[in-house]
Amino acid sequence: MREFTERLASLDGSEQASRAVYELLSTASQTSLQARADRYSNASGRQRAPWAMLVPSRTHFQFSPQSFQARVIGKHALVDVLGVSPDQVAHVPCVLEKDLWRVDLPLPEPAPLPRRAGVSGP
Repeated sequence: MREFTERLASLDGSEQASRAVYELLSTASQTSLQARADRYSNASGRQRAPWAMLVPSRTHFQFSPQSFQARVIGKHALVDVLGVSPDQVAHVPCVLEKDLWRVDLPLPEPAPLPRRAGVSGP
């Protein structure tokens, strides 16, 4: 988690920084970002990499992490990222994959794509 927060802090929109954060994500999170990138690419006609879906303004903590507390149950963990004041807490789910802990970002399902009236098919 410490490495993840350090990489988030350096997330500046560059491909290198975004890819470094992406590498620490769980398979499920990477798959979700890939689906979002595919959806964007199909809608816009421009190729988008999955790590490009990590937007710096949406992925930073709203505070400076000071310490971490993990609760581990089997291959899952919930890491509390703590700031300097009691209200500065983020709960980050993680999962153990191939002997490495990965951040399991809780990404909501994308909204359904709007369809034109009278048009059928995918």
